[in-house]
Amino acid sequence: MEMTMCFPLLLLICSLSTAQLQSDNDIVPHHAEYQGGEPTNVSEHQQTCPQDIHAVLREMSASLAEQRVEMTHLQRENEAQAAKLRELELQKNEMDTLKLQQQAQTAKLELQKTELEKQKTEVEKQKTELEKQKIEGEKQKIEGEKQKTELEKQKIEGEKQKIEGEKQKTELEKQKTELEKQKVEGEKQKIEGDKLKQQLQEQAAELITVKARSTVTENQVEALKRDGEVKQVAFSASLSASGSGTIGPFNTHTNLVFRNVFSNIGNVYNPNTGFFISSVRGAYHFEFYVYDLGHPSHGSGAVLIKNGENVCAAYENQPSGAGSSSNGATLLLEVGDVVFLRLRQNNQMHDNENHHCTFSGHLLFTM
Repeated sequence: MEMTMCFPLLLLICSLSTAQLQSDNDIVPHHAEYQGGEPTNVSEHQQTCPQDIHAVLREMSASLAEQRVEMTHLQRENEAQAAKLRELELQKNEMDTLKLQQQAQTAKLELQKTELEKQKTEVEKQKTELEKQKIEGEKQKIEGEKQKTELEKQKIEGEKQKIEGEKQKTELEKQKTELEKQKVEGEKQKIEGDKLKQQLQEQAAELITVKARSTVTENQVEALKRDGEVKQVAFSASLSASGSGTIGPFNTHTNLVFRNVFSNIGNVYNPNTGFFISSVRGAYHFEFYVYDLGHPSHGSGAVLIKNGENVCAAYENQPSGAGSSSNGATLLLEVGDVVFLRLRQNNQMHDNENHHCTFSGHLLFTM
């Protein structure tokens, strides 16, 4: 561009130089006229100046040609540089665009970096948490191993105890079998003992009857000596002497002893044995009352016995609540006959300070 601006300036200089030369050519003759001398120098001068001008012009023409060539070359370079500048402008625009894109990408990368930092922090937290969980898992694993070992020990101990239990169970089975045998044997012995006891009681009753008869027989002589003396005989007694209590149940029939004596006229009732022994031949009346508290498995009953034989019985049975029963009979007794009450097998009787259970008898008349 500088060369393009200089080219018109050079043309202007050349034009000015040409005009100056012409004006010099016009001025010189007039000056000669006024000076009036040295015409030879003027002609020489006129001859020399055009030569110099032509030389200058030729040089200037050559210079201009060179300058034109150079300007053409510079113009081409200028156009090339302009194209290059346009390309550079395009590249600069592209660079600016790329720079903006790069800034956007940088900002995006910064956001991604921040997000990655957050994710990294979260990962670190998760990693720390996983480490904690791993440590806790290791602890739990160790604890589980301990518990497993303890369970194994307990299992072994349980197996030992099981074996010991089996041994003890076998031993208990043997002992149970032996106890069953002993129980059966005991039941047999008990039944045999009850039979023997009953036989002994019967024999004792018979012995007492025989003894009483012998005693009465011994006393009959004294009784017969009395001229028509009439015996006054009567007695009454309750089962319990004091307090309250239940008698029975027993596996066999059991003689009853009424220990609380209300009256014993003629002294014919024995509160130690429960026997009434007649002292004179005659008609006697007996009555008895049975009382018990209700029981679902055991009733309450008694039998009036004369010389070992059943005369009559009273019986009641109810699962709950108190209940009573009674009976009585008039008997012809010889001197020395024995009358008493017997508790039935598997029965029971209850008495207290109200004297519910009683046994009474008296002579109606002699015969």
